[in-house]
Amino acid sequence: MRKMKIGIDNYCYHRFMGEVYPEQKTPDKSLSLFEYLDRAHELGVDGVSLESCFFPSFDKAYLADLKSRLDEYKLDRVFAWGHPDGLEGGKNTKAYDEMLEMMEYAQAIGADVMRVVGSSLMFRFEDHNEQIDRLSRMFVDAMKIADKYKLKLADENHIDFTADEMLKIINNVNHDNFGINFDTGNFMRLLDDPVKGAEKLAKHVFATHVKDLKPEKGQDVTNWHFFACTPVGDGLVDNQKLAQVLYENDFQGFLAVEIDYLHPDYNDDEDSAVAQSIRELDRIASNVK
Repeated sequence: MRKMKIGIDNYCYHRFMGEVYPEQKTPDKSLSLFEYLDRAHELGVDGVSLESCFFPSFDKAYLADLKSRLDEYKLDRVFAWGHPDGLEGGKNTKAYDEMLEMMEYAQAIGADVMRVVGSSLMFRFEDHNEQIDRLSRMFVDAMKIADKYKLKLADENHIDFTADEMLKIINNVNHDNFGINFDTGNFMRLLDDPVKGAEKLAKHVFATHVKDLKPEKGQDVTNWHFFACTPVGDGLVDNQKLAQVLYENDFQGFLAVEIDYLHPDYNDDEDSAVAQSIRELDRIASNVK
């Protein structure tokens, strides 16, 4: 019997939703948000994360239909804003205004957690203290709006900050409903142990991206995807230990598989990788103690 909830972030299917990396093949078919929800339902998950960059519309009728399907399937949900660069380390005020605007849409689909992105790998070599100071001020102000929508904001580590740096932002904001979207693989890509990160951040985790990674032979080690995604269980991340830490800290969200750049060993078959990951997450979620 599952002791923790499991789910999928639809970024797993980004190639089928219109975002294809230069190193990837354009697929022969596309996938709508509703088809994604149908697939999540088929796989028997408890929750889904929905990336705002793949919404074809924010029209009230469309959002109402989306909420209806989510409710029909009894899916927990995270509204995910900020791909790829979010607030750009606190320098993009236009993106900040967009983030505030998105809170209404998050509420409209029945989400109580909104994933946000403060920085990204594009800014990881810029001064971190300056970024942290700017972002902390932005998020303090943003929480005043989030409170009106009864939303928790979960800032993702986006191949930018270590666990200690994410904890500093959280402590600076100092709000019960501000925490982290904990991405296991993104910490590993900074050579920051994700299990140790979970031990530091577990009580602040509102949402997850459960990645598993292994090196791609022949890939340039300076590329962010040198550590490429595998199905959960096939890579280097000890996601069982990580889930145990979250469980012991009363994590109420779901373990959401996320795949960005799938390792070539898996032949561009994200859907099979997702299905395999869900089976492993089901095992993981059933074996926490």
